[in-house]
Amino acid sequence: MESKRLYFIDIIRAFAIIMMLQGHFIDTLLAIEYRDLNTIPFAIWYYFRGITAPTFFTISGLIFTYLLLRAKEKGDEKKRMRKGIIRGFFLIFVGYLIRSPILQWLSGSFNNYFLVIDVLQCIGLSLILIIILYFLSAKKTTLFSILSVSIGILIFLTEPLYRGLSFENLPIFISNYISKNNGSIFTIIPWFGYIAFGAFLATLFHKNLYKKRFKLKAIISFFITGILLIFYSSYILSEISKVTNIKLFLDSASYNYLFTRLGNVFIYFAFFYSLERFLKFPLILKIGQKTLSIYVIHFIIIYGSFTGVGLKLIGKTLTPWQAVFGALTFITCVCFISFYYVKTNAFLYKYFRNIFNNLKGK
Repeated sequence: MESKRLYFIDIIRAFAIIMMLQGHFIDTLLAIEYRDLNTIPFAIWYYFRGITAPTFFTISGLIFTYLLLRAKEKGDEKKRMRKGIIRGFFLIFVGYLIRSPILQWLSGSFNNYFLVIDVLQCIGLSLILIIILYFLSAKKTTLFSILSVSIGILIFLTEPLYRGLSFENLPIFISNYISKNNGSIFTIIPWFGYIAFGAFLATLFHKNLYKKRFKLKAIISFFITGILLIFYSSYILSEISKVTNIKLFLDSASYNYLFTRLGNVFIYFAFFYSLERFLKFPLILKIGQKTLSIYVIHFIIIYGSFTGVGLKLIGKTLTPWQAVFGALTFITCVCFISFYYVKTNAFLYKYFRNIFNNLKGK
């Protein structure tokens, strides 16, 4: 079974987490006067920064679903589904935890900002939804595959319909998952769409991985599909709108960042899958396997979780070269701490799993 390991997944995860680290560092500290999209370096940085989150969500859906399907082969799918639910709730819990201003609460100051939804809550809920979707598809891989890609397409196509909805009548705890009005960074729609596409890809990998020349076919398919989505998806949507006279397709084409970003992700997949054999360095794979710890550590250092004291207090004051060298130092320090000093993730996850098992036993 070890031969079925997809090393390029860890490689992409490592690349995505490093891009996230430098992106958050530079965005938090780079001086305003250097943020000019008319300058080529900043424009390039800004464009590639926008690919990080779609990559992370897509690869999360792929790896989780791939492991679920592998567990089905061994008859362990119920155990994997249970672990997935625990993992999902654990990510949601950690997402709220690192935004909790404990010192402010102790001083008697309270607000609702810690209830905003960020990447961890969104991925956590998405994993739970994937399990529900898998269960509703009667655990049939083909049906699950069709439902996954259909849901992904539907979420992306209908983005104009829910883009500006506020859901003010819902409790803020719930509305934050579907509306950005209260400051949420990520919402379950449209971001679950990338998870769904990742789940669809996992079914293709699981079914075809051992077939002759599958890797070459996958790389070519990723590249061609990526190019089509980046450069032609808006045109295709516009043409569909003309043929069907449905305005939604035109609205989707007019602000088509979801399909184009998915195209960027596919180009990443083609690039890293083609270079998989050359990039299987232990350091890279380890970074790809430590993404949660790295995320939590970087969040505490930059944004000052619990205390409010973080690098953000420096303000947007750095020059470009200071930001570049600072980002490199920041990435090195965060990875070092994650590798050698942090076991909190494993401890909390084990504790959380014990609670779930005890509740199940009752």
